[in-house]
Amino acid sequence: MITFRSMLGRRRALLLLVLPAVLLMLAGALRMIGENDLEVTANVLQRFGVATLLPLLALIAGTGVIGPEIDDGQIMYVLTKPIPRQVVVLTKLAVAIVLVSLFAAVPTLLAGLVMAGTTEMMTPAFAVGVLAGGVAYSAVFVALAVVSRNAVTIGLLYALVWESLLGNFAPGAKSASIQQWAVSVTDALTGTSYVTSTVALGVALPLLALTTLAAALLAVVRLRSLSVASAE
Repeated sequence: MITFRSMLGRRRALLLLVLPAVLLMLAGALRMIGENDLEVTANVLQRFGVATLLPLLALIAGTGVIGPEIDDGQIMYVLTKPIPRQVVVLTKLAVAIVLVSLFAAVPTLLAGLVMAGTTEMMTPAFAVGVLAGGVAYSAVFVALAVVSRNAVTIGLLYALVWESLLGNFAPGAKSASIQQWAVSVTDALTGTSYVTSTVALGVALPLLALTTLAAALLAVVRLRSLSVASAE
């Protein structure tokens, strides 16, 4: 609850609200002008929901739940208490996942319902895909926040350069991305041909799970190595 209050009380909490609001307003506008067929809906939810909204919100939530505490030395309070480091990491990760679910998965579901309803089960499929990708993104960004003080910069480089820029030119880079693994989950749950992934579901699910587990373990190990002096 302390972490929730801290996250929702900061200025960055405004971004948690602004980005979903943009998606919902876009969906409403497209519905009003009649540009809300399955193809348009798939493009909006994939390019804005999965490729933009999801990584940015996960970055805000993942780095925000623990990064500021490390930067300003408040983590010292936790480090001096007999609290297992894995409990600290899992608690922070749980908060990040809940925030991503509320501000990314739910708005994606609502935007899809506004535009295309539940036709071809595409809207629920995107919501599940965003949730699956959000768990992995959150774990990675929590780990980055523990490992580096430049977590936001590194996260932006990964999301914008690796997944978006290089992904358009290098098939290998595109396949080795949480974004594509999330799209793979969506693709498997919908019957429409407008959603396609470069990664098979049998590969995407293990990669999502392994990435989440590896990132969480890295965060635990790194947090154990932090001393009170270094946290200051």
